[in-house]
Amino acid sequence: MNRMARSFKNAFAGLYSCYKTQPNMVIHVVIGILVLALSFLLHVTLLELLLLLTAVFGVLITEVFNTALERAVDLFTREQNELAHLAKDAAAGAVLLAAIYAVILGGVIFGPRLWKITNL
Repeated sequence: MNRMARSFKNAFAGLYSCYKTQPNMVIHVVIGILVLALSFLLHVTLLELLLLLTAVFGVLITEVFNTALERAVDLFTREQNELAHLAKDAAAGAVLLAAIYAVILGGVIFGPRLWKITNL
């Protein structure tokens, strides 16, 4: 049991480190909270809520992997290296794709509701 507790402690420490050192992680968390609040205010369906949560967590997960990859690459080399640069860019691209998906999904789910509210 002690081993499992230590694993959870390490995992939470990694998430905390990402949150404290990566400005984009803070932005993603704040937007995720806003999406959750808006979901309740606009009475989205359970399925829509699950889709939104999947998108939000997808962005957070890719940001954590991006941070891990950047740190691993920096540990390996501090010099200019084309492969290191490409690896970091690819990881950042994954975050961008997840964020684009989340924005599209948010637009599809929130758009009609917000349009209806603003055009009464």
